[in-house]
Amino acid sequence: MPLKLSGKQALVTGAARGIGRGCALALAREGADVAINDRTETAELRSVKAEIEALGRRAVLVAGDAFARESCERIAAGAIDGLGRLDILVSVPAYSRRSMFLDCPPELVTRTLEGTLAAAFWMSQLVARHMVARGGRGKIIFMSSVQARMVHVGCAPYAAAKAGLNQLALTIAAELAPHRINVNVIEPGWIDTPGEREAFGDAAIAEHAPAMPWGRLGTPDDIGHAAAFLASDEADYVTGTVLRVDGGYCLQQKAPTVSSA
Repeated sequence: MPLKLSGKQALVTGAARGIGRGCALALAREGADVAINDRTETAELRSVKAEIEALGRRAVLVAGDAFARESCERIAAGAIDGLGRLDILVSVPAYSRRSMFLDCPPELVTRTLEGTLAAAFWMSQLVARHMVARGGRGKIIFMSSVQARMVHVGCAPYAAAKAGLNQLALTIAAELAPHRINVNVIEPGWIDTPGEREAFGDAAIAEHAPAMPWGRLGTPDDIGHAAAFLASDEADYVTGTVLRVDGGYCLQQKAPTVSSA
């Protein structure tokens, strides 16, 4: 079967591991060349580059802190220079640390809002300007979370940032529709990533995974498949949509309580 993204050029931020890595590889499997970003050029990021190249696609490393506006400018410019143009942006980075509302320090609130919401605004604005300048059309995909609508105790700043990200995406979708730039959101549920294992531990994940509605946690590949669909021509008539990919996580009466201690 023909590849869905053959000839397309993509930028995936936060691509070194976890959901970002899953998205970068999924786009490459469907034929896209991919500029991959993370804060620094690590062995993990180089490994993703090698995997993309093994699929016969081009991969461009663009290191830089996607949480900072000036760095976002360099990331976007580096991706455009490396690939020639950008047809797809998958914006993944976020900042998440648990803290109860009454104890939450100001610096955690600021860092979470900047890294999860403001940075997504900056990166998407830069890429959208490039798409409009070259005549329009393109795909922008934001990585949100079920926490945008589902209460998790100890996650007030993160939940607020993700809810804001959803509304940001819908507003951008309306403004960019005349340029035929599709803007959509993916809401992952509980995904088995290195970050989740660092936060909760292997034992807690092994305990809770079988009790999930789908009998397991999600994987980065599950999210990558959704991103590849939204980035494809098959999703031409899909914009301003929030796609939940959670294996039924939100169907539970309440979120499982898992200590990160």
